Formats: sequence, structure tokens, C-alpha cells
Amino acid sequence: MNPPFRYRWAARGDVNGFFALSIDNLALLVSMSGILIGVFGMPPDVVLGRMVPGTAMGVLIGDGIYTWLAFRLARKERRHDVCAMPLGIDTPSMFALSFGVVGPAFLRHHDADEAWAVGMAVLVLMGVAKLIASFFGESIRRILPKTALLGAISAVGVALIMFFPFQKIMAEPVGGFVGLGVILLTLVGGVRLPWNVPAVIASVVVALAAYAAARWIGYEPPAILSTGGAFGLHLPWPTLGFVRGLDLAWKYIPLAIPAAFLTVVGGIDVTESASLAGDRYATRTVLLVEGIATLGAALCGGVVQNTPYIGHPAYKRMGSRAAYTLATGLFISIGAATGLIGVLISALPESIVVPILVYVGLEMSAQAVHESEPKHVQAIALALIPVIANLVNIQMGGVLGAAHVDTTTLPAATQRDLTVLTMLGNGFIVTAMIWATWLVWVIDRRMVAAAWLSVIAAGLTLVGLIHSPYPDGRLSIPDATTPRLVFALAAGYVLLGALCASLQRSPRKAAATEQTAATT
Repeated sequence: MNPPFRYRWAARGDVNGFFALSIDNLALLVSMSGILIGVFGMPPDVVLGRMVPGTAMGVLIGDGIYTWLAFRLARKERRHDVCAMPLGIDTPSMFALSFGVVGPAFLRHHDADEAWAVGMAVLVLMGVAKLIASFFGESIRRILPKTALLGAISAVGVALIMFFPFQKIMAEPVGGFVGLGVILLTLVGGVRLPWNVPAVIASVVVALAAYAAARWIGYEPPAILSTGGAFGLHLPWPTLGFVRGLDLAWKYIPLAIPAAFLTVVGGIDVTESASLAGDRYATRTVLLVEGIATLGAALCGGVVQNTPYIGHPAYKRMGSRAAYTLATGLFISIGAATGLIGVLISALPESIVVPILVYVGLEMSAQAVHESEPKHVQAIALALIPVIANLVNIQMGGVLGAAHVDTTTLPAATQRDLTVLTMLGNGFIVTAMIWATWLVWVIDRRMVAAAWLSVIAAGLTLVGLIHSPYPDGRLSIPDATTPRLVFALAAGYVLLGALCASLQRSPRKAAATEQTAATT
């Protein structure tokens, strides 16, 4: 008879994991508040007192259930090194929903309550869609090559999770580079700090000291966003307020449903990543929790969806187990409900809190390379292209919007270039996985499968699930108003499929050529 097993669910590594996951979520709440308050002029009491606490409730629900799942897996496999799946606010849809739903809804009548109701209603619809999609996740995971899943993860890690923190660090490099240096020296370089101080704590403390010293000698860093945040009780009680926004919410479905689907695909990627790191969670369960957390956030006043975070192996390598997810959920939700999040947003420079995200992105990229077969590595590079295009679209959209540029007045050639860039970036996660899968199958000489995948990509292009020509990424039925480039791209995919099918019986390269390539 086996002795009773008690999972050691808390370890020193949970301290680093807690700071990493909490800071990631905190940074997104900072960005959301900055967009809605600073860009659209929404009242801080609605954003910080209603939207932020409701959105944070989704983090508590999701991370709480993921903590329980880690306990269950540890007992089942009798392992102490089980790491809980990290969950938090979804980065791409935070920008999409802030700029594409809540902000524009506020500008309609400058009614903050109406905009809040619309945001909640859209999130309810996204949560329901994710719950339905979760039942197909395991099938998708079995079909797609491991390299395609990891390639999409790696692309997001490099182009999004690492890029935006570097922007903040470069904007205020005195504290930012010192904090980043501590993270890279310890977590990547293996340097041991005195008294075994956790790396993330040391990073924040040292960066704050450098920031303060620079200001003392006269250096004036960029101003911190002033949100008017103050302590106060803002409990995210369940509400049916979303019902008031349903009539207007339907117009945002073409933006919301693809965003929800992208997190489902991302959840499949994350589950595969966790499995390769030694923690095999059921894909359907992981996705169901994601949907439940999103729906719970919406019903408590949230306006941004939740998703399992890419980077589970990084948290596991830190030595995290299950305490970090529970602590993050409690900190983010209690902090939002008490006004602490608003105070921190108004007090902490972003450059000091984001360096840990660079490490998470590095780990995601390293896993993709290490776990993929060497002959498939080119597929990882190919997956980067649509993600980089999405990054450029985010940056360019912000610049053009701030400059109040009407793109319809630009020269025709420039408008076409913008349309091409928009199409390349929209649906970026699905595109990255399709492209990487296609190349893996070509390398493995699965030409018929690659041909059918090309045809499927053509169909997805026509309805806008990938390569939507519209800046808001909406789906559409092709008609006379659809840009010609959509039909041209769909035709290109079909022709690519025909080419693959015609070469299904072609002989392989000579063995000598393959051997030479393998040794170079």
C-alpha cells in the first residue's frame, strides 16, 4: 500500500513566479486603464472602480481553478514538481477590446455606463463561444504538429511578450536596464544573489533605487500615467448589467469571436507546452477553465477576456509549483477591489515592472527550438511573420490614431500597403500555426495533407478568420465590396494546394545531398 501523498505546493520558486505573473497582469491593467482613461477620456471611477475589479475577478477564478488542477495532477502522479498553469488577462484582445469596443462605445454618446455594459455584453458572448470551442481543443492538438504549436508560442514570445517590455525599458532605461540586467544575470546566467534573494524582488528593488538616484541627480524620466487612483472598496459583485449592452454588442461580434478563438488556439499551444515540460493537463479542461474565467469576469463587470498564459515552462524552471497562481489571483483581485491596483498604476514606472516578461519570452523561444525536430526549425521562423505583422499593426494603428490620419486620403499605393499589412497581421496566431504546419508537412513529404491545408486556408481567408482586410479584424461574407486582394490571396492558397498535390509523388532529394545538408 502506498503511503499518503501530500503535494508540496509552495516553494521558493513561487516567489519569482508570483511576481512574474502578477506583474504581467498588472502591466496589462495599467495599459487598459491608460487607453480608456488617457486616450478615450473615460471617467477613472468607472474604469478603476468597475471595469478593473471585474476583469481582475476573472484572474482569480481562472488561477484558483488552475491551482486546484495542479493539486489533482500532483496527487494522481505522486509528484511534488507539478507546476500550475498560469492564467491572466489576454494581451492582444486587451488592445482590441479597448480600442475596438469599449473606447468607441464610449465615444458614441460619451456614456461611460453604456460603454461598460457593451464591454460586458461582448465579453459574455466571447465566454460562451470559448466554452463551446473547448470541446474541440484536444482534436486540434492531436492533428497539428508539435513544431507548429511551439512555433506559434515562440513567435508570440519574441514579437509581443518581449517587444512591448523593451519599449518600456528603452523609454526609461536607467531603472529598466538595471532591472533587466538582474533578471538576465540570475535567471538566464545562473548568477546567485546574496542571501538567495528572489530574482524578481531584487530586480524591482535595484531598479527603483537606480530610478530614484537618477531623479536625485537631475534626470527627469517620462511621467507616470496619472489615473487619480486611490484606496477605496470596489467589490466586483455579479451583475446583469451586460443585458443593457446586448443590442449594441452584436455589431462587435466580428471582432470578438475571432479574438476568443485565438485564445482557444493559444490555450491548445500552452497545453502542449506544459505537457512537454512534464505537466500533462487535459486540453479540454484547460480550455473550459479559460471560458469559465472569461464568463465569470464578464458577469462581474469585466471587459477583457482571460487566457492561459504562454510560458508555463519558464515558471516551472523558476521552481514554481501552485502557490504562485493562487497568490496572483488573490493579489490581483483584492488589489483591484481595494484600489491598490489604481494606486500602483499611478506610482510605479512600467520600465521597472516589465523586465521579467523578457525572461518569459526567452524561455518560450528556447523551448520551441529545443523541443522541435531539427529538420522542422525553419517552420518556427516562418511562424514569426504574421505575429510581427500584428505587432506593426498595433504600433502603426496607435501612431495613425494619435495623429488623426484619415487613411482613405492617403495615396492608393500606400492604402494598398496598409491593407496588405492588415491582412498579414489579422488572425496572426491561426496564420502562424497554419503556415508552420504546412511547412512541417512539406518537409515530412505529406503533400496531400499540405494541399488540403492550403485549401482550408483559402476558405478561412474568404471569411476573414485569417487575413481579414479590415482593421478591426471582423469576419465577413465575400461580396462585391470585399477588396480584390482577399480573392487574390484565396486563389493563391488554392494554387499552392494544387502545386503540393501535383508533387505528391515526386522523388526525394538524393541521399548524398540530404547527408550533406544534415552535416552543415
